[in-house]
Amino acid sequence: MSDNVKMTAMHYDNDRPQADNPLKIMDLSLRDGHQSLFATRGRTEDMIPVAELMDEVGFWAIETWGGATFDTMHRFLNEDPWQRLRTLKRYIKKTPFSMLLRAQNLVGYRNYADDLAYAFVDRAAENGMDIFRTFDALNDYRNFETVVEQIKKSGKHFQGCICYTLTEPRLGGDVYNLDYYVGKAKELENMGADTICVKDMAGLMAPYDAYPLIKALKEAVGIPIHLHSHFTSGMSPMTHLKAIEAGVDIIDTVLTPYAYRTSHAAVEPLVMALLGTNRDTGFDIRRLAEINEILEKKILPKYKHLLDDSKVSIIDINVLLHQTPGGMLSNLVNQLREMDALDKIDEVYKELPRVRKDLGQIPLVTPTSQIVGVQTVNNVLHDTPDERYKMITGQVKDLCYGLYGKTAVPINEEVQKKALKNYPRGEEPITCRPAEVLEPELDKAKEEIGDLAADQDDLILYAQFPVTGRKFLEWKYGKAPVPDSVKPISLEDVAKRDALIKKAKEGKLIERKPDTPEKSEAVRTFNVFVDNEYFNVEVDPVGGPTVVGMQQNAAAPQPASATPSAPQPAPAAAKQPAQTAEAQPASSKSGTLLLAPMPGMVVKYLKNVGDTVSKGDTVVILEAMKMENALVAPCDGVVKENSFSSGDTVAKGAALSVIG
Repeated sequence: MSDNVKMTAMHYDNDRPQADNPLKIMDLSLRDGHQSLFATRGRTEDMIPVAELMDEVGFWAIETWGGATFDTMHRFLNEDPWQRLRTLKRYIKKTPFSMLLRAQNLVGYRNYADDLAYAFVDRAAENGMDIFRTFDALNDYRNFETVVEQIKKSGKHFQGCICYTLTEPRLGGDVYNLDYYVGKAKELENMGADTICVKDMAGLMAPYDAYPLIKALKEAVGIPIHLHSHFTSGMSPMTHLKAIEAGVDIIDTVLTPYAYRTSHAAVEPLVMALLGTNRDTGFDIRRLAEINEILEKKILPKYKHLLDDSKVSIIDINVLLHQTPGGMLSNLVNQLREMDALDKIDEVYKELPRVRKDLGQIPLVTPTSQIVGVQTVNNVLHDTPDERYKMITGQVKDLCYGLYGKTAVPINEEVQKKALKNYPRGEEPITCRPAEVLEPELDKAKEEIGDLAADQDDLILYAQFPVTGRKFLEWKYGKAPVPDSVKPISLEDVAKRDALIKKAKEGKLIERKPDTPEKSEAVRTFNVFVDNEYFNVEVDPVGGPTVVGMQQNAAAPQPASATPSAPQPAPAAAKQPAQTAEAQPASSKSGTLLLAPMPGMVVKYLKNVGDTVSKGDTVVILEAMKMENALVAPCDGVVKENSFSSGDTVAKGAALSVIG
């Protein structure tokens, strides 16, 4: 037994001596855990039962906020994000809170103006945040300047991140090599970072790359080094151990029910692996087991319908090829499914690295993973042999202009030129700090939302998410009814759903009545899928055989050559649409239809009924996967009808406008 092993018995000793250099652990279960596994749908009420127990574990910090939580809570859960922070602070009193802050992006998908950035950090600190894990998708630290100034002013902990990415299968190459990461660490230390986090968001870091990297960072800077590595590829537990050997100070893990797949490694095996060594965490494994028992029996059953159980394997080795973080990958699959184009997924995988290279070999992390992913889908579905980048998202245009910052390598000149043609801010990209060209936002937001925003927290939420934020504030203050789709479910609801599915599988969903007629020769068999559950259903039409086809929107007929396909079920986590193309009445106006090329949410119309438009003018902005697409007039004419309102969800093929 080596000198650093202090165990003298095989049993677990809760009173074991403290290690010389205990490894610090940050728990991500209440933020990145459920974000990675079930689309950030974890509710505050389901965190409270374990909050006080988690406070007793001894975590260095607990990540409770930031990332996608702010967006998802108000959009899909009818929860006030600020209230979650205040509520959890009442139960977790000893352990510091950490959040994921997207630098000048805050918790949104673009760079916001300085006044909004200052206000957001100030309010986050006032509401209970302690550690601001700050990253920029391009590792352009000019985007840190504003938020870091306010973090320091608030007296809080500034953790600076380096987004880890590769251009080769292993660490090296001309761009993302050891010198690159050491240089970034020194920049962060000079900015006043209290700790440095290497953020491996796709699980790309190999164990024998982790060792020299952590070793080099420890030698280059004098502040603690923190490692964040997703499990996706299956390497992170091995990577953790090599990083620990190299002297890493803090590791990110999750509780077992939130572990593995595209999430993170579990804390419990790491606790036991280090037991009795000089890096022993000191955690009580029995307390962790108690927490897991509550989560497994009382909490996680509410979310099992959101888990992807379509794969047997818990690892995705393909991530080492396309480098797409797991959450983004599931979004791409859902988007293709909704467009009846899931057969194109292999083309998306092939196109993704080409788009990433065209856009400057940017790391794939929110929002750049969405920017690259959505543009890739657009290319696969809309490009022709003689033209690439036929439909460029607004965010790709902003990236090419420089609104996200400086890319690691130059953007493809042809793509940049095409993206910036007729770009409103100008056709020459900027080289300054992006926020320097942004106008202040808070006063304008206050004017728009008026008294519906009762305080500064409401205003900040609306300023970042004007469409969904307004809708949430209407729910919050009783100005609009709360849809059932955003209300919580109970364990009783889960039991009823499970019983119904069990009954259906046994063929007992509908009891045979005494007067049940015999099946005729016209009976037809259909495969029905509900929340990934498969049912075989027989349908016997009354009055003889009938021809069954997919109902078409009267205002948006499909081409005669198109082959109808079975409608796909909406993803289980999707919000109930306020209005969909299927529910839209046929247009009474004659003219040319502007159709939605993809499912999405109407952000706003730029042209009103009665406006004269020329072919190519932007008529409506459609958000798909949180990226904005400018849809243009297909002909010259006058807008006769705009069929939807801001915030409405539409299906592919919906008639958005009529131009005549």
